Amino acid sequence: MDKPELIASGIAVPEGPTWCADGTLVVTAVAEGALYRIWPEERRKERIALTRGGPNSTALVSDGGFLVTQNGGIDFRTQPKLPGTGLDDFTMPEPHFVDPGLQRVAPDGTVTRLVGGMQAPNDLAIGPDGTVWFTDPHGFPAPPGPPKARVMAMAPDGAVREVVGGLVMVNGIALEPSGSLVVTEGNGLLRLSSEGEREWIIENISENHATDGIKLDVDGRIWMAASLDRGVRVMEEDKEVAFIPLPGEGFVTNLCFGGADMRTLFVTDGPGNVWMIRGVSSAGLPLHTWPVPA
Repeated sequence: MDKPELIASGIAVPEGPTWCADGTLVVTAVAEGALYRIWPEERRKERIALTRGGPNSTALVSDGGFLVTQNGGIDFRTQPKLPGTGLDDFTMPEPHFVDPGLQRVAPDGTVTRLVGGMQAPNDLAIGPDGTVWFTDPHGFPAPPGPPKARVMAMAPDGAVREVVGGLVMVNGIALEPSGSLVVTEGNGLLRLSSEGEREWIIENISENHATDGIKLDVDGRIWMAASLDRGVRVMEEDKEVAFIPLPGEGFVTNLCFGGADMRTLFVTDGPGNVWMIRGVSSAGLPLHTWPVPA
């Protein structure tokens, strides 16, 4: 495995990386409300869409566009400057708040809303039948009262339902070949059935806030963006089997597999970097593409 290579910087809180068949990477800029395309070998980036709000994660659409979870917007200028996050040295743009939900970005950059009225959608996974599974936490900081973070599903016909509610801080999500879901919840990993039955994989992983975006490899391992632990944690069920540190400081937000053999790992971190790690131990599990509705 090679050392992490910095392939892009200056993106206002990058998140939701997605590998594209043309050899590029697309990421969101949560604080800017935009999508960027990155050419990894050229170390070049270009803004391709303006979603406004706070786009969190992306997934491929069959027409070459992207599906986006839209959290509605976060004013990072008012967030606490925690030690080690790098936020003190990064100037955040003024937010432009929008209705939280799901957005579709066409190949030409046109943005349309698919679902609205959500809390703060964060991450998503596409099923083989076109179902969109997405996490819908309560925003940050958490409002007073009982926990109300949840996991949602949008069926191929556009119907939206709650899969499970009453969660504390659900974030990353991945779909296993068996059809079950793995989500990050609080400081741990939770397995869910498609009907919301839940089972802890591991309840506490790290003393720091350790859980953000996740992906699976072909061997069933869970690769996790280990937020304030500043790296990528590889889990076999409840056991950590590897940890890949990133240089510098900042909070790790998400990751994806890519490259011709799906053994290149791309990692996003706040406040503004995207990293590439070639030759990781296992190939990423292929992801499904969201089909454009008839």
